[in-house]
Amino acid sequence: MKTTVAAIDFGTSKIVTLVAENSGSQRCDITAAGVAKYDGYLAEGWNNPGMLDEAIRRSIADAEEQAGIKIREINVGVPGAFIRVYATKVTISLKGTDPRVTSADVKAAFNKAAENLSSMPGVVIHSSPAWFMVDSGKKTLEPVGMKGREMTAFISFVVGNRFFIDDVTNRMADQGIAVAGFYSTTAGEAMLYLNEQDRDHTSVLIDMGYLNTEIIGVEGDAIIYHKVLDVGGGDLAVALAEDLDISLSAAEDIKRQFVYGIETSGETFEVPGADGQKGTSFTREQVKPILCRELDEIAGQIKEAIEDDFGGLGNWSSIFITGGGLCFNRGGKEYLSGKLGRPVQETPRRTTKLNSHSFSSVLGLMDLIIDTIEQQRQPAAGAGGKIRDFFRSLLGG
Repeated sequence: MKTTVAAIDFGTSKIVTLVAENSGSQRCDITAAGVAKYDGYLAEGWNNPGMLDEAIRRSIADAEEQAGIKIREINVGVPGAFIRVYATKVTISLKGTDPRVTSADVKAAFNKAAENLSSMPGVVIHSSPAWFMVDSGKKTLEPVGMKGREMTAFISFVVGNRFFIDDVTNRMADQGIAVAGFYSTTAGEAMLYLNEQDRDHTSVLIDMGYLNTEIIGVEGDAIIYHKVLDVGGGDLAVALAEDLDISLSAAEDIKRQFVYGIETSGETFEVPGADGQKGTSFTREQVKPILCRELDEIAGQIKEAIEDDFGGLGNWSSIFITGGGLCFNRGGKEYLSGKLGRPVQETPRRTTKLNSHSFSSVLGLMDLIIDTIEQQRQPAAGAGGKIRDFFRSLLGG
C-alpha cells in the first residue's frame, strides 16, 4: 500500500515542503520539494509575521505543482528555537517471584518520567530513552526480558512551544490544510545522521543555519542536551557587509567563496558595480580577518556550550556538523575543529535526493515521520520484541 506524506520544515532562512511516498517496496521516495525564502525567526518569534503566510503558501504550492497533488493534510516540524528538552531518570521496582522486565514496566517508566513534566509549559511532541539499566548492570536499549529487582531509565522529552503550535495550526487552517501532527525536527535530524554506535558513545550534532546554531547532545535514542545559539552563517555575511561597506548579497557571495586554512597569494573577491559603475575587488588579506573574527566568536560559544554546559563527551564521543551556515565552505569544519580542540566530521549522506547540508533538518523530519508511521502500523512489541519498536508504537515516535 502506497502512502503519500507531506511535511513542512521552518528553517531560519527558508521554508521547505517535502512530499514523499511510502510503500512496501520503497520506504521513502521524495517526489517534491517546495522551497520558499523568508525572514526566519529568533527565539522571540517570527522576524516578519506579516509575510509568513505568503511564504508558507509559496512553499506548499511549489511542492504541490511538482508532485501533481493537492495537499490537504501536512506534518509540521517544530524547529529547535521552539522546543525545550527535558531528560530525567526514574527507577521502578520489578514485580513477581522471578522478576523480569516486561513491556508494561517500560510503559510504567515512561509514565513515571512524564509526571516530572506536569508543571512544564508546552506540548510533548517526542519522547525516547537514552538507556535502561536493570539493577547495576550495563546500559541497554533492550531491557525486556532481563532479570532483576529494579529498572532505571533515562528518558528524554521534547516539548514544543505552545505559541508555535497554535500559530502554525491557525495559519495552516487559513490555507485549508489540516495539521496531521507536530514532530521534533531536531530529534529526527539527530537520529538520521548519527548512527547507533556514535549515539551509544554520546555524541554532538552541530547544525549551523543562517540565523542560529543548534547544539544537540545525543545518547542512545534520545536528545539529552540541547541549546540554540542566536548566531549562524548570516553573522559572517553581515560582518563582511558592514566592514567592507558592501551589500549583503555581495557579502554572501564572498562568504561562500572563501576557503579556510588555505592561503592563496593574490586571491581576490570581485563585487560587481551597480548601474554600470565599476566593480570593487577585495583581497584575501582584507576578507580573512573579518570572517575568522566572527567564526572564532561563534566557535567560542559552541565550545563553551559543549564543554562547560553539556560536559557529556568522552574519549570515544564524536562531533558532527551540518546545516548551510559553514558546511559549504571548504576547510570550514577543519577550522572549527581546531577551535574546538576535537575532530569535527560532516554528517554522512543518507539520501540520494536533496543531499545538501542545507536540507538536513527537513530530511531528518521526514525520516522521523515515516518511521513513526511504520511503527504505528505494527503491533507493539511483547516480551520478545524490540524495545525501540515498542516505545515508538507506544508514544508515536
